[in-house]
Amino acid sequence: MNAATGPLPLHGRTVVVTGASSGLGARFTAVLAGAGATVFAAARRLDRLKQLADADPRIHPVGCDVARDEDRLRLAETVLTATGRFDVLVNNAGAPGAVRAEDESADDFAAVLAVNLVAPFHLARLLAEAGAGAPVGRTRSVVNVSSVLGLVSGAPLGGASYAASKAGLIGLTRELAGQWGPAGIRVNALAPGWFRSEMTEDLFADDRSRRWVERGTMLGRAGAPDELDGALLFLASDASSYCTGQVLTVDGGWTAR
Repeated sequence: MNAATGPLPLHGRTVVVTGASSGLGARFTAVLAGAGATVFAAARRLDRLKQLADADPRIHPVGCDVARDEDRLRLAETVLTATGRFDVLVNNAGAPGAVRAEDESADDFAAVLAVNLVAPFHLARLLAEAGAGAPVGRTRSVVNVSSVLGLVSGAPLGGASYAASKAGLIGLTRELAGQWGPAGIRVNALAPGWFRSEMTEDLFADDRSRRWVERGTMLGRAGAPDELDGALLFLASDASSYCTGQVLTVDGGWTAR
């Protein structure tokens, strides 16, 4: 406990973060652990996860390809065996897909949806099924990381499968919130705007694309890594105990135009 700020907002909570090996996922993992949570960091690149764990003993690396059904089941089993429950799920893992619809086959389209939409549904369902271990009176939280491209077109730099998956994730968020609210499970979506990550590395390396982002954002710039911290902690913690089925957009004004 910090005398100035009181108890850490996620002390004693068990959190799962997918896509945790780099970019926003690595940041989310560190922030949630810093808020007192025991964090199971899941991704395919186990070496990077171990680096996160070396920096904070509250982080536990789990090798996982969320596109694989057996890996998702193993992830849930690992967490439940270790802790008996999990309180917060951050569905962050994502795949980009092709920019032009003409360059994307039906199989490619389906592969993106498998990571960006099917996996979040299945992991959220596993969380709901594990509800028997949750303390009485404590809500659990699912945070689905969507995108502004699930709200508005990103043409010419969007992507059909990516936009469809992120829009679908918002619809899934609302539906699960409605179904699971009586069980004390809150489901919300976080929709970031343009932030630097592995997925956007090429975009920001190109001056023309970078200027396009700056022109379309009311604040005239991309987001800084720490500018999602507050929104994430709000949705993951009891600070949002009366908030469910919502989309929290952090985009510098991109979607307000």
